Amino acid sequence: MSKRVETIIKTCILALLVVIVNLVVDKIDVSADLTEDGRFSFSESTNAVLDLVEEPIYIRVLLSGQFPAGFERLEEATQNLLAQLEGKNANIQYQFEDPSDGSVEEVNQRYETLRTMGIYGTNLIVQDDGQMSERIIFPYAIINKGKKTGIVNLLKAQEAGESEDQTLNKSISLLEYKFADQIYKMTKLNKPNIVLLEGRGELPEQQTATLEQTIGKLYDVGRINMDSIIMLSEEIDLVIVARPTQSYSPRDQLILDQYIMRGGKVIWIVEKYEANVFAIDSFENYVPKEIVHNLDDMFFNYGVRMKSNLVLDLQCSNVPQVVAMQGGKPQTSLFPWFYHPILVGKDNHPITNNISNVNLTFPSEIEVLDKQNSTAIPLLETSPNSRYQVYPMRLSFDVVRLGEDPSKFNKQYLDVAVLREGVFDSHFKNRLAQDQEQTLKDLDMPFQEISKETKQIWITDASIMSNLYNPKDARISPIGFNQWDQKVYEGNREFMMNAIDYMVDDINVMDARNKDVKLRLLNRAKVIEEKTKWQLLNMALPLVVLGLFGLLYAFIRKKKYANPITD
Repeated sequence: MSKRVETIIKTCILALLVVIVNLVVDKIDVSADLTEDGRFSFSESTNAVLDLVEEPIYIRVLLSGQFPAGFERLEEATQNLLAQLEGKNANIQYQFEDPSDGSVEEVNQRYETLRTMGIYGTNLIVQDDGQMSERIIFPYAIINKGKKTGIVNLLKAQEAGESEDQTLNKSISLLEYKFADQIYKMTKLNKPNIVLLEGRGELPEQQTATLEQTIGKLYDVGRINMDSIIMLSEEIDLVIVARPTQSYSPRDQLILDQYIMRGGKVIWIVEKYEANVFAIDSFENYVPKEIVHNLDDMFFNYGVRMKSNLVLDLQCSNVPQVVAMQGGKPQTSLFPWFYHPILVGKDNHPITNNISNVNLTFPSEIEVLDKQNSTAIPLLETSPNSRYQVYPMRLSFDVVRLGEDPSKFNKQYLDVAVLREGVFDSHFKNRLAQDQEQTLKDLDMPFQEISKETKQIWITDASIMSNLYNPKDARISPIGFNQWDQKVYEGNREFMMNAIDYMVDDINVMDARNKDVKLRLLNRAKVIEEKTKWQLLNMALPLVVLGLFGLLYAFIRKKKYANPITD
């Protein structure tokens, strides 16, 4: 075989090997996430969601155009995430578009279409070459699967005292969860069933309308009167008990208890007292009426105790007080109202991780009891500057005279919302009456003393889920709207939606909420001080190194070829 033929054969074999290696590498994911916070890898639950996608899903991202650096980072993070999703499942396709691109008529028509979908623009001040300009951006993504449409808000609401960088960082941290959660809900064939109980003085429909409308887009929601049932079906995925003001009979308790024993999940929103600002304003010495719901013994058996107190917190919202009279009209100012605490979500659980501030009204403290077969996780707690009043307490606006003195608020981290999950003992264990036992037998439902694995949440204030209702025009407010501050506390809605999602989540999609992309901010003072040094280092050092390498190479070459080789 000639050398030429041998060379051709070797070249062909090498080319074939290169092609084979490329094909193999293309089919194998050889990427590795070496970041400390795992920003380039998905949680197990997100991967499970992607495995469920068997039909095309189209994602339109409206965040495109010229933005300040922070929003460019959000756009880039969204694009990276969607590229990863598409790489994991080819059924997911995406595109970026700028709603403000086009003629005036096209843009106005597009804006109107987006408004009908509940998508509203955000005004943004943009600086370009020293010129300030205002433009409208839409930090949203629209997801379409067949006839189903879902909306993802990419931008988290900015909290008071929070920098723009911190808000954008939280928004980036939540991207994986928001997309995975929306895709999961659109992929599920059967909607979970959620029931609100009524018949024992619970919140009326007018005060739960916003919540029911919101979750009604994702779940099958209904109401059941306790007097109309003899059992709660296992097909009910979640029961919400929303602020009962009347007693639950032993029959009612047994229905709820056995529902829990068969694996049912319950969110208990139970208040201790009939307390409100208007009553305090009407009576000089106002002692709130205790609500007798007859559920305390059940709660104690399941591992929590509602303490007979009202919680006060230095970190709170405001109420108006008359400070002067002018022209015969009262002049008011806002004062801190310690009975309405503002709570920061804990980062120990996906329900509360990265949620906005929560505003409650007259909550009570929850004591967590030791139970071997279930674990307790505090979800909401007061600040380090708290206190409480033990019942019977007199409520008065004189409390504002305490002033914002931390020494008078010497309690800390009082629990007002708690999750327990695991196995629970029946409240009727070793105490089931014969007639109750016979009733269960007649229903072909043998009494269960110990529950299956399940979850329960207790919250001591209904304002976390309720809306205001104006009977004059039937207008309802958003969840978390504070009429005194004229502000919506988004954390109330976020908490309730997260809690509901967590309770009915089959594959634990909410694990993705625990992702925390760390914000590594530059020391601006140090940047200004050392700016020249680092500019020189980055620009001059490479040139110096390159020059030295050239001189060294020339020296070695000259030395090598200076004296010609003689035979």
